[in-house]
Amino acid sequence: MPRMHAMVLDRPRTLLVMRERPVPRPGPGEVLVEVKACGVCRTDLHVVDGELPDPKMPIVPGHEIVGRIAAIGEGVSALAVGARVGIPWLGWTCGACSYCRSGRENLCDRPLFTGYTRDGGFATHALADARYCFALPHAADDAGVAPWLCAGLIGWRSYRMAGEGERLGIYGFGAAAHLLVQVAVWQGRKIYAFTRPGDTAAQRFARNLGANWAGGSDEAPPEPLDAAIIFAPIGALVPAALKAVKKGGRVVCGGILTREDAREFLDVAPRARLRSEITRYPLAKANEALSDLRGGRLQGAAVLVP
Repeated sequence: MPRMHAMVLDRPRTLLVMRERPVPRPGPGEVLVEVKACGVCRTDLHVVDGELPDPKMPIVPGHEIVGRIAAIGEGVSALAVGARVGIPWLGWTCGACSYCRSGRENLCDRPLFTGYTRDGGFATHALADARYCFALPHAADDAGVAPWLCAGLIGWRSYRMAGEGERLGIYGFGAAAHLLVQVAVWQGRKIYAFTRPGDTAAQRFARNLGANWAGGSDEAPPEPLDAAIIFAPIGALVPAALKAVKKGGRVVCGGILTREDAREFLDVAPRARLRSEITRYPLAKANEALSDLRGGRLQGAAVLVP
């Protein structure tokens, strides 16, 4: 029987452990994906650090998966073996609750989340619901595309909800922000980047990507904003952002995507010539990648490469 490797979390607040296990077979409606790269997201930290309730245990984290389909299950007709796909955080929805029926599947009453309530991509192989696999542009590098599957998608959804105002503030300049600013600049927006106070490296990074202004989250922008997006999980940023926007402005907190968000973003990203700033780690170094993310030692995104 073919074997695979996975970095497994046995219980919260412990290190991941490399495990060998049989390669699973896809069930009805599923595909087996050979993982080529998987981004490391702050939500993975929340899972590992026990900050999210009721995770599947043991669990293989990781929900920014890029890979190629190795096998397909019964009833899958839209995907073929060998196809290059991405797998995001939202991994399954019921299709029957009022939210799913009204086009708001991101609010499904009974969802499954990749790397949290179903095994994810810190592995050489992963199972996925075929409905939540997305075709990827072939020209882009596997590791470079991986952050698009969460940071990019959440950023895009927030961006759409922020409206079409010219002056956009972004609070928290990490993986999502560094992708979104490239799209916004491509579309002609003015970007005001807010980082941790004193983080001059992140501010310089934001300006290099095209931000018109960059400063600490304790500073006021040079002019009122039309909208602001908050990516950093810090409650005090909400009143700060509300103070920074003009009357009638919008403040958006990053949230879960829908499949339509994913399709839109994956169409826009290559046209905007999106470039991910990444640090690559071998799969066995997943704990190191998580530690670097936790400690704020990353610029852009971490990506595991099996």
